[in-house]
Amino acid sequence: MKMKKSLLSVVLMTVPLFSHAKGEIRSGQLWPDNHGVHVNAHGGGILYHRGTYYWFGEHKAENTSNAMVGVTCYSSKNLTDWKNEGVALAVSDEQGSDIEKGCILERPKVIYNAKTRKFVMWFHLELKGLGYRAARAGVAVADKVTGPYHFLRSQRVNAYRYPLNVTESEKAAMAKLQPKDYAEWWTPKWRRAIEKGLFLQRDLSTGQMARDQTVYVDDDGKAYHIFSSEDNLTLQIAELSEDYTFHTGRFVRVAAGGQNEAPAIFKKDGTYWMITSGCTGWEPNKARMFSARDIMGPWKQHESPCVGPKADLTFGGQSTYVLKVEGRRDAFIFMADIWRPKHPSDARYIWLPIDFKNGLPVVEWRDEWTLEYFKVDK
Repeated sequence: MKMKKSLLSVVLMTVPLFSHAKGEIRSGQLWPDNHGVHVNAHGGGILYHRGTYYWFGEHKAENTSNAMVGVTCYSSKNLTDWKNEGVALAVSDEQGSDIEKGCILERPKVIYNAKTRKFVMWFHLELKGLGYRAARAGVAVADKVTGPYHFLRSQRVNAYRYPLNVTESEKAAMAKLQPKDYAEWWTPKWRRAIEKGLFLQRDLSTGQMARDQTVYVDDDGKAYHIFSSEDNLTLQIAELSEDYTFHTGRFVRVAAGGQNEAPAIFKKDGTYWMITSGCTGWEPNKARMFSARDIMGPWKQHESPCVGPKADLTFGGQSTYVLKVEGRRDAFIFMADIWRPKHPSDARYIWLPIDFKNGLPVVEWRDEWTLEYFKVDK
């Protein structure tokens, strides 16, 4: 009997438990890896490199959303069967380290720099014990896609710089805005001041806040850092240096005062699309969508792209990334997280194909689907 049980355990460990026998993708279900363990890569993004997809995300503990392990990496050839590649960036046991165990490390994204041949990881970082007051961007690099990644630094962004989409007269008006004159938040007067740059001016010398974030490499090889700033009230899009590890100082504000976070960006036929969420903590809300012909704007807001059951709550999830599927025509996957703050490691994933109707992206709920949904690119 013991031998039979042992054999049964071996069989269960080798059979994919996440409905991938036929290549189905089922959002909201458990997604076991090659060891039969639920994929632990939350708030993540995917890098396609030399024929393989690499999924990087937050390793969540059983009872805390603080970073106790770091950033994990999984690999796949088909986007359905995932191999655990281990910890790509480990948090530090050194007291006082920016990435000390117990810090908040969120939404890691990795891009490849063809010139330096380095893999560059950006993430949102909050210093241990400070809640969400630090609001920093962290960066790490590696010679190998799976790591280990070497932590370089964390800091706020673009100190002493004004956005490109702010005129000289607007700068002069912004310089006169003082937080003490707007002590009461959420009033019409305060909102108008936020739109004009009250918090941007407040943070001018320390650098802009950088929380929920993603990174994007454009067709010309330039890379951009997109993040929620100004106390999560305004998005900013900042150009990165040639090696992708610094900011150049060129950036723009998007949807000032609109309270957007969780940006996910992609490009189709020369148009940039960005899906975001509102700011409701761990609770889901209605997705937002923006478009632009230039990544530096201007950006136009559209209705939510989501349709189907629970569409007004983004199917119970929050956007994290849009993945372009290689070898498939106009194939993009909307990726989101279903957060479970009382049991963080049990957070689930939403992956849905993006359709295009009347020129607009549409994300429709599907209980299950396969990559055959997309046409092969000829």
